[in-house]
Amino acid sequence: MRGGAQVSNLLQVRVTGILIEEGRLLLVKQKVSSDREWSLPGGKVEQGETLEEAVTREIEEETGLSTKVIKLLYLCDKPDASPSLLHITFLLQQTGGELRLPSNEFDRNPIHDVLMAPIGELDRYGFSRLFMELVQSNFPYSGSYKGLKSNIGL
Repeated sequence: MRGGAQVSNLLQVRVTGILIEEGRLLLVKQKVSSDREWSLPGGKVEQGETLEEAVTREIEEETGLSTKVIKLLYLCDKPDASPSLLHITFLLQQTGGELRLPSNEFDRNPIHDVLMAPIGELDRYGFSRLFMELVQSNFPYSGSYKGLKSNIGL
């Protein structure tokens, strides 16, 4: 039987939030991969947190915005990561706060910018055509398991 510490080393649960206002999507600039520097805000679920608490905490820490979860969009796997990732994406609504850069005090991968990007220009920020199409078509099949994270263009 595996202990909790062993299991947590094998799988990490990460949450990301999608916040759209006036045709613009909230993004943060940080190193994602060799060809992409912009990402959706989010991060690791901490011990004792619900998924909702984790995603709203991460959004506030990274962008200064207070949000609430509207609905689950997609549940995906990224088994080639180390540790393997369970990636959960939520649609959010802003409830307060002001857009700002985080302190980055404890971050190994600091955020260098935060902005609301036009949905039609997401490819300029390194996002795939598939992801842009999902956003533009109002997230078809939301609330579903989509297999690999690449199946939603991320």
